[in-house]
Amino acid sequence: MEAHVWREMGLKDNEYARVVELLGREPNYLEIGIFAVMWSEHCCYKTSKPILRLFPTEGPAVLQGPGENAGIIDIGDGQAVVFKMESHNHPSAIEPYQGAATGVGGIIRDVFTMGARPIACLDSLRFGAIDNDKTRHLVHGVVAGIAGYGNAIGIPTVGGEIYFHPSYQGNPLVNAMCVGLIEHTGIAKGIAAGEGNPVMVVGARTGRDGIHGATFASVELSEESEEKRSAVQVGDPFMEKLLLEACLELIKTGAVVGIQDMGAAGFTSSACEMASRGDSGMELELALVPRREEGMTPYEIMLSESQERMLVVPKAGMEAKVTEIFDKWGLEAVVVGKVTADGMMRLKEDGVVVAEIPAKALTDNAPVYHNPDSEPEYYQRNKNIDLSQFELGCDGNQALLQLLASPNLASKEWVYRQYDHQVGANTVILPGSDAAVIRVRGTAKGIAVTTDCNSRYVYLDPYKGGALAVAEAARNLVCAGAKPLGVTDCLNFGNPEKPDIFWQFKQACMGVADACRALQTPVTGGNVSLYNETNGVAILPTPTIGMVGLVEDLAQRMTQDFKQVGDTILVIGALAGSLAGSEYLSLLHGVEAGDLAAVDLAYEQKVQDFVLAQIKQGRINSAHDCAEGGLAVAIAESCFAGELGVKLSLPASDHVASLLFGEAPTRFVVSATAANSASILSRANELGIKAWQVGTVQGESVQIEVNRTLAIDCSVKELKQVWRNALPDLLA
Repeated sequence: MEAHVWREMGLKDNEYARVVELLGREPNYLEIGIFAVMWSEHCCYKTSKPILRLFPTEGPAVLQGPGENAGIIDIGDGQAVVFKMESHNHPSAIEPYQGAATGVGGIIRDVFTMGARPIACLDSLRFGAIDNDKTRHLVHGVVAGIAGYGNAIGIPTVGGEIYFHPSYQGNPLVNAMCVGLIEHTGIAKGIAAGEGNPVMVVGARTGRDGIHGATFASVELSEESEEKRSAVQVGDPFMEKLLLEACLELIKTGAVVGIQDMGAAGFTSSACEMASRGDSGMELELALVPRREEGMTPYEIMLSESQERMLVVPKAGMEAKVTEIFDKWGLEAVVVGKVTADGMMRLKEDGVVVAEIPAKALTDNAPVYHNPDSEPEYYQRNKNIDLSQFELGCDGNQALLQLLASPNLASKEWVYRQYDHQVGANTVILPGSDAAVIRVRGTAKGIAVTTDCNSRYVYLDPYKGGALAVAEAARNLVCAGAKPLGVTDCLNFGNPEKPDIFWQFKQACMGVADACRALQTPVTGGNVSLYNETNGVAILPTPTIGMVGLVEDLAQRMTQDFKQVGDTILVIGALAGSLAGSEYLSLLHGVEAGDLAAVDLAYEQKVQDFVLAQIKQGRINSAHDCAEGGLAVAIAESCFAGELGVKLSLPASDHVASLLFGEAPTRFVVSATAANSASILSRANELGIKAWQVGTVQGESVQIEVNRTLAIDCSVKELKQVWRNALPDLLA
């Protein structure tokens, strides 16, 4: 076969030679297509697999780690939380509405495939400069797609994040996360086992949408990418709701040996992955596959990524039961093959074999690359820039107002008010605080969820940035009164074949791994999204962290807003920040540079444990992670919900901008009664934790003195109005 055939499908010449070696013959056109999708970066992680082994994936509470459709963490009482995050970046760049919508649909299927009922979705979004017409088009389309799917299926979208930076101009990031609940006894797996057991396709019919979507997600975007709209799937949330209920009902019958979503690479990935996990084979008759278009070829059937489809292996003799359940929900369930014992994935069309491949050749025997890495030229240069020259160039009020009006710090209400975040009536902390919390019905418990990553930090120092992303996600959960339990991730980077990009990836993963190990939050799964470049220009490295935590008693849940006049305001962990990588430095001076503050992970864990203990003991009335924008922004954000003012007195500093707007790890802003504040400070001192009493909740303005000189004096209403209106004004 001509070399251009496999090259156009995404296989390299050496990979094609390996295919010939594994098969012992030349593959046909269909087999080349199957190998191409299964050996794409998106499906087999051939570049990232050696690095992913750095992550801690086990722990006493981990019931399911990486390798299945979603991870599972024990939350006690025979219950568990199921969660996963994945990317849908390239499809969203081409078709923002459907790209985002099908990203949500796919991650929901990953969760209910495990037997869990989804209880919440989150989304982490990155776009280019907000003053760009294309950016506004993408934002409106992506947000509408997330809302259109999530609202229709009846699963609340409760949190996430949205950032803007020119590096994402041609390559937005759309990372979707879903969280579900399950009983330990109800866990299902994506496995095909038991010779002779039937293989069934359930749900939607197969069409021509999404063909080679996995391959499309494994190359850089270019001006020609617009022509690949056929690689973007089309979703139907109403059918997914029916599929969800039918699958959960089926799993409860005990009739299921294995079940898997037809996601990336569609029929191909679900079939070969299930067979490979079961050390078995699978024989399929493609003429039996229900389809919605005439004349579909075996190639199109196997590579289609049509949505709302599942592959089910029930126990032999249970086919009628499966059909009965799916009939009840108005869905098709058709036997299309059987499990075999020979380890082969054998495809037939009207009885004629059209492809025959060892299942493990597509999975376990996929290529693995150990790419070279080298430190980028910019790294040392940016670290050595003297930041003392970037002190306040305007008064404190003006700086605070500018920061609160920046698209990265402004209120995201414009986004989340388009999502139904209360459907199901289980959301007890709504979007807008550090983390959302969802009730576990029938118990006093709640699940806290968040996503986090400061990609500017990761760009400046990938190791520190990766660790900081994990640490901040954990702080977000602690601020809600939750103990952090586990992590899922979306590792979004540029072209890994470039040594400087692979260095970013490797260093960031090392930082994530070390932080997860220190904070005892194992990685239970996730997604790697590489080749996020447009015309050769990479995005900022963005290892997005999705984290779940447990609120043991919802009566002890916490939010970031100041609750009552007269409360004392404390800063715990660290007081002053650094301008390195700060929003202040970028927004007010147009500079992204500096040597990031080191994160002491042992101290981070110690401070988080301390703050969580104080919340559980009822000593704290509000808790807020002090992150982007620094102390002044964190204080203002805590004022907004109740429109309560503050008066702060900070010590003398040679770097007022760093004190007010600098950013640092391990920093909480909390409020408490005067009596409780004294107890908190005393206990912190005993434990060697730094803590400062900096002011009180009072008045209607944010007043901050530095060395008895008023640096900021601005009404809460004015600050809130600027903060709340900035994003809708910018996106109008």
